[in-house]
Amino acid sequence: MAFDKLLGNRRIKENLEHALARGHIAHFYLISGPKGSGKHTLARLLAAGILCQGQKKPCGVCNACRKALTNTHPDLITVDDPDKKHVPIDLIRQATADMYVRPNEASHKIYLFPRGQDMGIPTQNALLKILEEPPSYGVYIILTQSSDVLLPTVRSRCTELKMSALPQDVLKNALRGQFPQATDQQIAGAIARSGGYLGQAQEILQEAEGATQNTEDFLRAYAARDAFALLKVLCPMEKWKRDALIGELEQWLLVLTDALTARSGMTAVLPLADLVASSRSRKDLMGAIDALRKTITYARGNVSPAAISGYLQWALR
Repeated sequence: MAFDKLLGNRRIKENLEHALARGHIAHFYLISGPKGSGKHTLARLLAAGILCQGQKKPCGVCNACRKALTNTHPDLITVDDPDKKHVPIDLIRQATADMYVRPNEASHKIYLFPRGQDMGIPTQNALLKILEEPPSYGVYIILTQSSDVLLPTVRSRCTELKMSALPQDVLKNALRGQFPQATDQQIAGAIARSGGYLGQAQEILQEAEGATQNTEDFLRAYAARDAFALLKVLCPMEKWKRDALIGELEQWLLVLTDALTARSGMTAVLPLADLVASSRSRKDLMGAIDALRKTITYARGNVSPAAISGYLQWALR
C-alpha cells in the first residue's frame, strides 16, 4: 500500500517512505496546499505510517493502520471544533496538556490539526509552547491552505510538505473512474476549473450531478429572458424551507459562474451553462452572480424566503 492512495506528489511520497523505513520521524509536519489538494489523505497515510506495525509503512493491513485510516486509533487525536470559525485556543492548551500523557498502545502519539489557516496569533503562540519542547513520542501534523498565514516561528519548527497539482492525464483517469456518467465536456470543464487538484474537480462534478429540474427551469428562463417563466420558478420558492432555498441558490450560482468562465474561453461543466453563456452578456452574468451571492447571505441572515424570491424577481428580470 505505502502512499499509493495519494495521487501524484511523487517526491513527497518517496521521501516519506524512505524516512519511515529508517525510523526517521519528525515531531512536527506542516502539510500545505489548496482545498482539495490531498492534504487530508496525506495526513491520514502519514499517521498510519508512523503508527504502522508492518514492514513497508504504511502497510494498510495491520491493526494500527486500519485504526489510523478509519480514525479510531486512540493515539491519533484530531484537534478541531468545526462549529467555530477559528480554532479555539483552549483546544490547543488541552492538546498540550494531553501530549504529556504517554501513548495508549503505540510508540508515538499523533495530534492532527486540520485547520492551520484558522489558527489566530494567540492560538499559534499557545502551540509554540509544545513545539519548543515536545516529548520524544509526540508528533504534530498541521494542515493549512497556505503556510504563509502561520507565524515564522511555527513554520521554522516544522517539516513542510507542499502538495502539488496533478497532471491532466492523472486527473482525467481518476475522474473518469469516479464519475462514469459524466461527459467528456463535464470532465474537461471540471479539470480546467480545479487548478489541477482532484478534490476541487470532484466537488465541481458532484455539484453538477446534483442539478435539479428547478435549476434547469431557472436557467432556461434566464437564458431566454422570459420574465414570466422566471416568475413561475421563483414564486413557489417563497414557501421553501431556508436550507433548501440556500442549496438551490448555491446551485444557480455554480452554473452562472460556470457560464461566466465559458464566456472567457474555458470549457463549461454543464451544457446549460453554455446555453446561458451564449445568450447573456458578461455584464448580465456578473450582475446575476452578485445578486445570488447577496441572497445567499440574506438567507443565512434569516431574511424570509418570500423577500428573497421577490428580490430575485426584480434583480434578474
